[in-house]
Amino acid sequence: MEPAENYPFPPASFKPLLNEISELLRSTSSTLAVAETTTGGLVSASLLSVAGASKFFVGGTTVYTTKPRKAWAGWTDENVANYHGPTPELVTELAANVREQMDVTYCIGEWGAAGPTVLGPPIVHVAGQTFIAVVSRESFATRVVNTGVTEREKNMVAFTKATLMLLRDVLAGDVKLEHHASASA
Repeated sequence: MEPAENYPFPPASFKPLLNEISELLRSTSSTLAVAETTTGGLVSASLLSVAGASKFFVGGTTVYTTKPRKAWAGWTDENVANYHGPTPELVTELAANVREQMDVTYCIGEWGAAGPTVLGPPIVHVAGQTFIAVVSRESFATRVVNTGVTEREKNMVAFTKATLMLLRDVLAGDVKLEHHASASA
């Protein structure tokens, strides 16, 4: 058996952020699920790298293709036929569907294009761009991230950090949350 290569995971720059997220979730007894696309499971893996993550992390899904989008994101054949690329509304809907299915306090969603290439019309993806949402039962916050690069691995790591940062900002009360239409009725 060959020795394990020394690739620190998560990146050292993530550790303070992950510890802060963990403390914020534990201090409120909140639970979390993750629905991600182009981060490919890195958001979930990063959160699970924190000792005691089982106190807040319920589960996650990578909805990279149509099949898991139908299973986890509540997509129908009509959604597939009308898909033209990720938007803040789509990632919010994704996170809301997974939050409800997993029965958690929060769900964070991520959906973008890591690159280097992207699909052409009618699908509109921008390499180096992702959309992020944090959803609770009553409210949500979204963020758009543009890295300006088309290098897949760099974007996956940058998208993961941006996703974790939005989660931390929501948990810390540092972003203005919008209320779901159904919650205000």
